[in-house]
Amino acid sequence: MSCGDPHDTDCREVLAEVYFYLDLESTDERRDLIRHHLDECSPCLREYGIEQEVKALVARCCGGETAPTELKARLRSKLADLVFEQEKHEFLAE
Repeated sequence: MSCGDPHDTDCREVLAEVYFYLDLESTDERRDLIRHHLDECSPCLREYGIEQEVKALVARCCGGETAPTELKARLRSKLADLVFEQEKHEFLAE
């Protein structure tokens, strides 16, 4: 994924590390780079939001257990559809 704009940190690199960022497992330097990228790149920020929601839903549904990969994929897909529908609705309302 790329928004087409130049960034200090590549979109693919940011999204590959999003779970480390969410789990506070990144170094402070990497967190700062990712946070800066998310501040200026709306497509990555949107994807980050979806991943954050997936993580929260999995935690609620599965407690301390690891969620099956298929469940995560279905949640990701449903959330992406909801985000798309919301953006489409907001665009049409303008």
